[in-house]
Amino acid sequence: MASALVCGGGNAAQVVSCLFGSRYKVTAISLYADEAERWAHAVKEAGCMSCAFQGTNKVVKSVPDLITKDPSAVKHCDVVLFTVPSSFHEQYFKALEPHVKEGTIFAVMPARSGCDFLFKKVMGAKADKLGFVAFETLPWACRFNDWGKTATVLGTKETIGAAVVPPLGKTKMDVVLKLQGLLGVEPMIVECPNVMSISLGNPGQVIHPGVTFGRWHAWDGKPLPQKPLFYHGVDAFTAEVLEGISADIKNICKALKSLDKDYDTSQVKTIMEWYMASYSTSITDASNLQKAMNTNTAYEGLCHPMKEVQGGYVPDFQFRYLSEDVPTGLCFTRGVAELLGVKTPTIDKVMYWCQEKLSKEFLTKGGKMAGANVTETRAPQAYGVTSKSQLCSFLKIKQTSCFAGICG
Repeated sequence: MASALVCGGGNAAQVVSCLFGSRYKVTAISLYADEAERWAHAVKEAGCMSCAFQGTNKVVKSVPDLITKDPSAVKHCDVVLFTVPSSFHEQYFKALEPHVKEGTIFAVMPARSGCDFLFKKVMGAKADKLGFVAFETLPWACRFNDWGKTATVLGTKETIGAAVVPPLGKTKMDVVLKLQGLLGVEPMIVECPNVMSISLGNPGQVIHPGVTFGRWHAWDGKPLPQKPLFYHGVDAFTAEVLEGISADIKNICKALKSLDKDYDTSQVKTIMEWYMASYSTSITDASNLQKAMNTNTAYEGLCHPMKEVQGGYVPDFQFRYLSEDVPTGLCFTRGVAELLGVKTPTIDKVMYWCQEKLSKEFLTKGGKMAGANVTETRAPQAYGVTSKSQLCSFLKIKQTSCFAGICG
């Protein structure tokens, strides 16, 4: 039987702990303040955790084997599931590193972008003896109802992309089968050829900053009487922004392919392709991106992150849609583009606006990923990768050599 360590205490961690705990040995760990203690008390008070599936009568109940703050618990687990926000990945990697045993599989859902750079930095020499799986997203749209006690799965993705780096002595298929056993029938894991496919295909870096920019770039600063819908409120302009970011990313994929014809980025989807692969049965009108997002029932009722003030609501630009998805998403992608000499007009426009809202400088006025806060990001430049050759070395890309216009 698989023994899993679930990292975090938010929506996803609650759902993962409950669903997986019904079939496997699960330890939940939260490093945040007294969250583990409060969670354990909540479960004891309720008698168990329960997770309902929206639109059905299905309810799963279970009790985690242990809820703790002690990172040494990882030594008893063979799979570690990261469900914490990407801004906390480094904290958890560092806490677990001294205690982790060889062969342990780290599955990061979602990995966002550049997580392999971070993993190798923290794990050092241990990295090759550990498994690393970068998931493109969470398996579900979900939320807790009564924290520590009840949660709801709003929608289950049909497929979920994952790039697998197996530990020494294991195959990619060994790892996929173990993780698919944890997930169950849905979503089906679709193996991606490399972690770069996950990093560039990260949907959060497109959707969250893109929709936030689209909705608020011309905001007059006045409070709104109610919270606007996030996904169902996407207009034609915002859809065009999302498609522009996707186009920039596709150009990066072409540049990587031009360096090495065998380097596979074919699974990096446009944002429309990603929506259809993930939510085709939840979308009632797929005629274009705007309508697909507006009619996706899995995201019904979800609003922009807002703060209540006198007179109504104002946007919360410090919410993770910018504070995480820009430094651990767009900054990575923009950094790779710069090393490859690829222009990214839409990404640049969105990033300049976002970093101003975050009071950060990632991208300089001269268009370089060398701003004062670049070390807070997952841009390759933050890890000392500052040239095309260094990037190719990290990615194990064999560059095609060219002379007099002839490449071979």
